[in-house]
Amino acid sequence: MNQVEFINSVKPFKDKLFRLAKRLLISTEEAEDATQDVIIKLWNKNDTLNQFGSMEAYAMTITKNYCLDVLKSKRTSNLRIEHQNYVENGSSLQQKIEDENSIGWIEKIIETLPEQQKLIIQMRDVEQYEFEEISKIMEMSEATIRVALSRARKTVRDKMINTHKYGIN
Repeated sequence: MNQVEFINSVKPFKDKLFRLAKRLLISTEEAEDATQDVIIKLWNKNDTLNQFGSMEAYAMTITKNYCLDVLKSKRTSNLRIEHQNYVENGSSLQQKIEDENSIGWIEKIIETLPEQQKLIIQMRDVEQYEFEEISKIMEMSEATIRVALSRARKTVRDKMINTHKYGIN
């Protein structure tokens, strides 16, 4: 694959690599560096990429592992959910404030989840990956992914219900 073909094949998912790296590393600069390093690794394996099946899934796996290695070396585990898929619909100021407040609560709740559940909820609910792709990236069975996602969503839902009860029984 020549350079132009390689660039064209990486372009469609480059932003997903960055968002995953940003989710894991928090820092925009570190995420940019990680994305660049992953693309360089892909380029260095350019002649053998066909054997990995989906280049995107392989790239996401490399990104995840690279970022986890960086985090382990820093001994940090801060993750932050980004709400780029949130769409405004012309609602009232009060509704917008309530929505932003809820998003903030959801971010805080997701930060308390185990790392595996954070990654799965990011890939499925934010990045919109299919279970098969998440399974390849996380190197887990689809059934395990579904169970972890279900548990993560239930935890978020239960904590949001408790947050919105305001002490009412």
